[in-house]
Order: sequence, then structure tokens, then C-alpha cells
Amino acid sequence: MAIIVEFLVGMLKPVAALVVVLMAVCLSRLQRLDLEKDMLYSVFRAFLQLSIIGFVLDFIFRQANGIWILIAYLFMVCVAGHTAGQRAKHVPQGKYIAGISILTGTSVTMALLLLLRVFPFSPRYVIPVAGMLIGNSMTVTGVTMKRLRDDIKSQINQVETALALGANPKQATINQVKSALVIGLAPVLDNAKTVGLITLPGAMTGLIMGGASPLEAIQLQIVVMNMLIGASTVSSMLSTYLSWPNFFTYAYQLETKVFSV
Repeated sequence: MAIIVEFLVGMLKPVAALVVVLMAVCLSRLQRLDLEKDMLYSVFRAFLQLSIIGFVLDFIFRQANGIWILIAYLFMVCVAGHTAGQRAKHVPQGKYIAGISILTGTSVTMALLLLLRVFPFSPRYVIPVAGMLIGNSMTVTGVTMKRLRDDIKSQINQVETALALGANPKQATINQVKSALVIGLAPVLDNAKTVGLITLPGAMTGLIMGGASPLEAIQLQIVVMNMLIGASTVSSMLSTYLSWPNFFTYAYQLETKVFSV
């Protein structure tokens, strides 16, 4: 009961911050954008989801059990795989490919960080870090898979010509794969180039607002940027290698039904 009371008292400031949402709603109405319902629904859903996850994380932190860390991690990966698969909905088995790619990229990165003792194996550290890795990999993977399929469709004549000249599917789509990876990873790399110059990322801002020194916050943010690049690269590359075989038949011909929509 004490936790609930403390939560309700702490929500006074977030509720007061709704004034900026009301400003956005008024502007949308004045411009006749018809986004008022979406704005209010999005805010309500975010409030509900964050409130629930707050109690869940409080429970997991109190347990300090590795099993709960694994359950939370797998749940986030499943949601991320589903979301990325929705973005690349025309890619055959896209949700499974996205899930496997995100799981592999984030787990490898997290394992390396733990082995190097960058973070302790504690829910207070592992779950927030995993959330950042999974969320970023989800976006990159979804964009990469969608771009790969769209590029092959728009350049289908080039791919079919390469196949007719004896190239295998991997050779015939190498340019499309490279293009998809470049587009997918571009936001992550651009963010790394401009971090600190244009924006102060969430992890760094949170530490500074929590009372940590700017130097400590910078150290953590450097680690965060490094791990995001590593996890995103592994996830996006794996997603392309798992996706392109589904675009071809066993006879090395394009699956026409995949590109007919």
C-alpha cells in the first residue's frame, strides 16, 4: 500500500506536464489535423504501460533473481520482434526473423558487456540496458528488412538478369543488401556523430538530473553508444542473411508472390 501511495504522490508532476499535451491537442484542432484522439490515446497508453512496467520492475528489483531478468528480457525481445515484423510485413516469416535477429544481436552484446564487467549482472542494470539495446535493434531491423524487400522489388529486373547469368541469390542481391544495411544503420551512426553536440541522450540526462556529475554521465553514455552500434549492426546484418533466402525458390528464382503486393 505504501508503494501505491508513494506512486500516486509522485505522479503529480507527470499529470501537471499534461498541459503541453493539451497545447498540442489545441494546435491540432486549430489546424484541423484530426490528431486529437491519437494524441490523447497515445498519452493514455504510455501512462498505462509505464505505470504497469514501473510496478513490474519494482517487483523484479526486489527479487534480485536471474530468472526474472531472463523472463523480462525474452518478453521485450518478443514484443520487439513482433513490432519489427509488422514494419516488414511483406517479408516472409518477418516476425520470426526479426525476433531471432534482435535476440542474437542484443544477447551477444550484453554477454560481452557482462564478461568485461562493464555492468554487473543485476536487474537494476541489465533490464534498462537490455531495453535500450532491444528498442534500438528493433527499429534498425525493421527498417533494414523492409528496405531490402522494397529494393529487390524495385530492382527486380537487375536481380533476374544476374540470376539468368548464373549468379546465386546472394550474389544477385548483394547491392540491395548493402543498401538496406546502410539505410538501416544510418540513424544510429548519425546519432553517434552528433551526440553531445545537438542532444543529450536519455541515459546521460537521467544521470545528471539524478545528481551524478556530468563526467560520470558522459562515461555511461559512451558505453551506451558503443553497445547500440554493436547490437544494431549484428541484428541488422543477421536479419538480411535470414531474409533473402525467403525471396527465392529452391531453383534460384524469385518468389513472385512475395513481390506481388
